[in-house]
Amino acid sequence: MAKQSSDVIPTLTDVVPAHVADEDRDAERENLIAELQTELAASAFALTERLLQNATSEMEATLFEQVSNKLRQELPELVDGVLRRHLASGKDTN
Repeated sequence: MAKQSSDVIPTLTDVVPAHVADEDRDAERENLIAELQTELAASAFALTERLLQNATSEMEATLFEQVSNKLRQELPELVDGVLRRHLASGKDTN
């Protein structure tokens, strides 16, 4: 049975100089570093954005609660004062 070309095991006949292999490894390493830097920067940005959004939401909720509490405390006094001044000024005109 004759061997087909796909059955033939290729053999390396050219010698690759060591400096070429080192340069290829260095280039691969630089590419990997660049990819990792990009991935790390994108992940850090996403984390920062998420944390800032959470902090903003928490601050907004805290401010809303503080304003609501102040209104509950001060609004009745304000309304009472305005009504009393208005009614007192109305007595003077009668």
